Amino acid sequence: MTVLPITIWGEPVLHRRASEVEVFDDDLRTLIADMFETNDAANGVGLAAPQVGVGKRIFVYKYANDDGAPPSGVVVNPVLTLSKISGAAPDPDEEEEGCLSFPGEQFPLKRAEWARVEGFDGHGQPVKFEATGWFARVIQHEYDHLDGKLYVNRLMDRYARKAMKQAKKNGWGVPGLTWLPGVDPDPFGH
Repeated sequence: MTVLPITIWGEPVLHRRASEVEVFDDDLRTLIADMFETNDAANGVGLAAPQVGVGKRIFVYKYANDDGAPPSGVVVNPVLTLSKISGAAPDPDEEEEGCLSFPGEQFPLKRAEWARVEGFDGHGQPVKFEATGWFARVIQHEYDHLDGKLYVNRLMDRYARKAMKQAKKNGWGVPGLTWLPGVDPDPFGH
């Protein structure tokens, strides 16, 4: 298994819809194993293929939950069903989110409290589970990556302005920027 570089906001693959996986083979399973290794090295709770430069509809997660879902897994070609998202402003103390592709920054974001995900594992076998609370947030966050969205694309105006100011300050928004978990400093201080 290999730890892969994580792409940073501005890399084109992060900003376009990923394509469906059509072949479930050893190459796919190697990519999935590398994504798990990269997520662990980055102390992440989830990682989508576009975050490692691969425009395919795959994400891995590692999150202990009370929903009866495995504490870690992969979903290939996921379909997501959500509960309604509250129109209330996000709680800056309870709903702050971060992203390995927008490293070191965190902003409040309102998400659905419940999600159901259906898809496949690395062998093409069906996967289906429900997620609530923070686990649902993790699933929504990773799924968004597959549609070319980062959580900062969903922020309320005042937080979106702060995020874009930080991106500019950090020199992001251009292709070719990455960081390597386990080599580069952990941007979230784990």
